Amino acid sequence: MGKIIRPTYPVEFSVGLLLLIFALSSFLGSQLFEAPFGELKEDTSGYIGMALVGLAVVIMVLILWEEFLFPITVVPTEGQVVFRNHRNKLLTQLFIYFSIPAIFVFIYVNYEVNQVRFFIWAAICVIAPVAGKLISGINNYNDFLKLTNEEIAYKNNRKEGVFKIAEVQHIIPVKDERNVLHKIQVQLTNNNQVIIDLDEMELADFYNSIDEALKAHYETILKEAKISA
Repeated sequence: MGKIIRPTYPVEFSVGLLLLIFALSSFLGSQLFEAPFGELKEDTSGYIGMALVGLAVVIMVLILWEEFLFPITVVPTEGQVVFRNHRNKLLTQLFIYFSIPAIFVFIYVNYEVNQVRFFIWAAICVIAPVAGKLISGINNYNDFLKLTNEEIAYKNNRKEGVFKIAEVQHIIPVKDERNVLHKIQVQLTNNNQVIIDLDEMELADFYNSIDEALKAHYETILKEAKISA
């Protein structure tokens, strides 16, 4: 299997959209300052203040719009492939997140601002990324699915396991009526059964790639897919 990449927007589109957001938010950000827009244009520091507002909004968008900074890619190594969605990006997002309150503190200290508008903008930019993470869930930031020639390993919140292929009787993909993979049913030789729920692990971007990996690694023990509504 070659490099696995989730389809994303073209770079030109993404950059263009971010530039548009920056321009609009910088212009609208002039509302934060007590000085009228005409006076802000006459002072270089006014442009800097407006640009900082635009920068804070762009950073907020980058955290919420994860695929721009964190496109999901997987490069299979010899005999194995690991699928994970969140783990390596949280610290980077946390680092750039703290630049948002730093920007607003700088603006508050160095400019005369409209208190009400300023704190509304600051609250939106500071709270939105946190709310987005809470809504999407943080518990699954360590979730992963590892498929190798010797074993299957996974972690789904508190559920986790490692199964040697020698202990696996057969594997049944569980798909919907559109033939899209959603779960993996692992039947062990000791008659125990394990369901790996890819939906709960938020691996939707990898459904097709996981399906291909199952066929590539476990052809002899892979059974016909089970259709589930």
